[in-house]
Amino acid sequence: MAGDRYAFEELFHRHHRQLYRLAHLTSRDPDDAADALQDAMLAAHRTARTFRQDCAVSSWLYRIVVNACLDRLRRNKTRAWDVLDDESAGAFDPTGHVDTAIVVERALLCLPVEQRAAVVAVDMQGFSVAETARMLGVPEGTVKSRCSRARTKLAAALDCFAAVD
Repeated sequence: MAGDRYAFEELFHRHHRQLYRLAHLTSRDPDDAADALQDAMLAAHRTARTFRQDCAVSSWLYRIVVNACLDRLRRNKTRAWDVLDDESAGAFDPTGHVDTAIVVERALLCLPVEQRAAVVAVDMQGFSVAETARMLGVPEGTVKSRCSRARTKLAAALDCFAAVD
C-alpha cells in the first residue's frame, strides 16, 4: 500500500462510505465531514509507510478520520447544542411522523465527541471494545465508560422524543 497509488485509491473507494458516515456523525456537519475526510485521507496517504499492519486497515483509517474530525472541531471551536434548542423546537412537529434514523442521529449529535466516537465505533460500526480502545488511544475501561454514559444519554434523549411523539 505504501507506494502503490492505485492500491491506495482502491482502499479509499472501498472504505469511503463508512469513513464519511463516521466523519459526519463526529463533526455534525456535511461540509466539515467532507473536509475532515479529505484531511484524513491525505494524512493516511502521507503516513502509509508507517502503517505497522498490527491492526486492520479499517481500524487505522477509522482512527485517522476521528483525529481529523477532532482537530477540525478544535480549530472551529464548535459547540454542542441541545436536542431541543429554540431552532429545532420550532421545526419539530410532534404530530407528524418522525423518522427513527433522524431522531437517533439527532440524539447522537448531542453527545460529547469522545462519547459519540466510542458508541458509534462499538454499537454502530461493530468494533470490539479492544479495537475501539486502540483506535481512540485510550484504555478499554475508558471506552466502556464512555459507551455506558453515551447510552444513558441517548436513552434519555430518545425518551424525550418518544414522549413528544
